[in-house]
Amino acid sequence: MHFPDTVKIVLVQDNLNTHKPASLYEAFPAPEARRLVERFEWHYTPKHGSWLDMAESELGVLASQCLDRRIADKQILAHEVNACRTTATSTTPRPTGNSKPPTPALLEKTVHSA
Repeated sequence: MHFPDTVKIVLVQDNLNTHKPASLYEAFPAPEARRLVERFEWHYTPKHGSWLDMAESELGVLASQCLDRRIADKQILAHEVNACRTTATSTTPRPTGNSKPPTPALLEKTVHSA
């Protein structure tokens, strides 16, 4: 296991019928399946949307423009991601009205909860 001390693992996945907690009970003995189910934080993409494609695009841009080298620790990673987001937000045209420019919430949650 790669992260034995991690309390919660955030799963973002599509709505395929095998991507449900019940599938763990089919693959593992009940006590192990329950342990895994409680450890995961389940998030599903919309059934009729391209949310996952947008998240993958954001991650691809972030990886190619900001994270194209080894980063020593979590603090430096958070700093680099925030710097990249600040640069992207400042160069993105602002929408009219009271709305704010889109932010990659998945990245923010991932970096701050890791």
